[in-house]
Amino acid sequence: MTNDETGRRERRPGPGWPTAARGQAVGLLGGSFDPAHDGHAHITREAMKRFGLDRVWWLMSPGNPLKSEGPAPLDRRMAQARSVMDHPFVHVTALEARLGTRYTADTLDALRQAYPGVRFVWLMGADNLTSFHLWGKWQWIIETVPVGVLARPGLRLPARASVAARRFAAGRVPARLSRSLPWRTPPAWCFVNVPMVDLSSSDIRAQGRWGR
Repeated sequence: MTNDETGRRERRPGPGWPTAARGQAVGLLGGSFDPAHDGHAHITREAMKRFGLDRVWWLMSPGNPLKSEGPAPLDRRMAQARSVMDHPFVHVTALEARLGTRYTADTLDALRQAYPGVRFVWLMGADNLTSFHLWGKWQWIIETVPVGVLARPGLRLPARASVAARRFAAGRVPARLSRSLPWRTPPAWCFVNVPMVDLSSSDIRAQGRWGR
């Protein structure tokens, strides 16, 4: 890491970082993954297909700023995620821990510095779109990278009526053009309906199948 003439901290990929070439489309799926499950793997495969992505990186969060209770240890969550998501073009990462970032906007800023020319797409479920306006610098996020939204059961209408969806209605990309999303100039977001696996990490924890 070095400083440029403005004093801004630069980032460069190091050993163990995922690889991506200039011009590739890389989806970013962030979360605590506490634990990762087949639903995460399913939406990842759907996102690759629907949005024409070359790769997807899971960004394993050290902790969620919107949650008061911390997740299970990072190494345990990483091991579980890798057992669930086995795909040659999906990389489970701890980049936020390496970068020292906790907020999505800061992570995106650092990755765009580290991987110039890579077309990043932020991925989220429809439930996250409903609360997107509570995220730090949420408007900057959607104005900086395209956003791909995948429907979850029962949340299609609330997501479409969310603060973010209304604020950036003009940037919505029709689902039939979803594969063009990585090449769109932000603000650009696309909502796709996909068959979903009705699983949640909170349900798995509540059933005692994932102890902390």
